[in-house]
Amino acid sequence: MAAKPDPKEPKEAPAPNDKSAAPAEAPAAGAPSKGSAIKAWLPAIAAVVLAPAASFAVSQFVLLPRMQQKLAAPAAEHGAADAPAPAAAEESPKKDSKEEKGGAASSGNYEFSNIVVNLAGTMGTRYLKTSFVVTPTEKNANIKATFEGQKAKLTDITLNVLSSLSLADLEEPGAKNVLREKLVAAYNQALDKRVVDQVYFSDFVIQ
Repeated sequence: MAAKPDPKEPKEAPAPNDKSAAPAEAPAAGAPSKGSAIKAWLPAIAAVVLAPAASFAVSQFVLLPRMQQKLAAPAAEHGAADAPAPAAAEESPKKDSKEEKGGAASSGNYEFSNIVVNLAGTMGTRYLKTSFVVTPTEKNANIKATFEGQKAKLTDITLNVLSSLSLADLEEPGAKNVLREKLVAAYNQALDKRVVDQVYFSDFVIQ
């Protein structure tokens, strides 16, 4: 017969079962670590940091060069259209020099502009408006300085000669030639020498 176990002897603790211990370790293995959490956020962090830099690079190296090319094209066309301008600018001094020569040639003359006088015998109802140039006797002489030096005196003589004319005098044939001779004689007499050679009318209006 088999011996009965002594109830007084301590019973041996059952050996731990590997299957029962496994569930206790499972939660520790399944819990996420700090390193894996940081790795999960890396793409989002990289996107936030790199997005402004990428935008700046695109605007600086792609968009701006294209805009500059577009702006440079119309400017180049406009510059090509205005290219003949320097040639015109170079020609202008030549024209000015010719005009200066012409002005120097006529600088010896003196001009009376817009002289208005009442005609004799018209009671102030009719008047003569005229402009004329006085030329010197010698080709290269300069009477401009002489007339400007005695402008008041010679202007008064001019007004006296013109206002002494009547409407009938101006209506006669050759009236301008007669008036021209009177003015030349009056100027030379006032200057005490034959300085004035001729008078040329540029405006002669009777109203």
